[in-house]
Amino acid sequence: MELCKFLQYTFAQIDIIGEIMLDDLDRRILRHLQADPVQSLPDLADRIGLTSSRLSRRLDKLRESGVIRGQHAVIDWRALGYSVEVSLRVTLDKTQTRAFDEFIEAARDIPEVIEIQTFLGRVDVRLSVIARDMPHYQDIYRTRILILPHINDIEALMHVARIKSDERLPI
Repeated sequence: MELCKFLQYTFAQIDIIGEIMLDDLDRRILRHLQADPVQSLPDLADRIGLTSSRLSRRLDKLRESGVIRGQHAVIDWRALGYSVEVSLRVTLDKTQTRAFDEFIEAARDIPEVIEIQTFLGRVDVRLSVIARDMPHYQDIYRTRILILPHINDIEALMHVARIKSDERLPI
């Protein structure tokens, strides 16, 4: 009877996300990484209560399973002089079979396009565009955006404020 209770408790502490099983220790590691992604391996191990080698194995497992895709620097483009952000909602001419592929391929080549999202519905693609100022944005819009292939309609939304920008997951 005691073994049965133990097994129930153990399985209750494991989340299955897709094909990936996360236990309490994995979730604790991920929470600490989200809070401070540049902390050293020994510091993280101390905070979690593991040896560095055991933590390293857990991190390798999380990377191999695709839970941790990598680490990157987040650069504040405003600090580099880009003060304008515009969201462009684009509807494509879907009578062309390669409209999505050709549009996205061309949009990727515009350095000021910092994000491309695709949708189902009335809007097909959203582009986030940054510029130093309004004349710079107008130049990008006229010389690079409007010449993108297969545009049927485009709507510009001027970014006013970022209320929440957090990629942390509630782990």
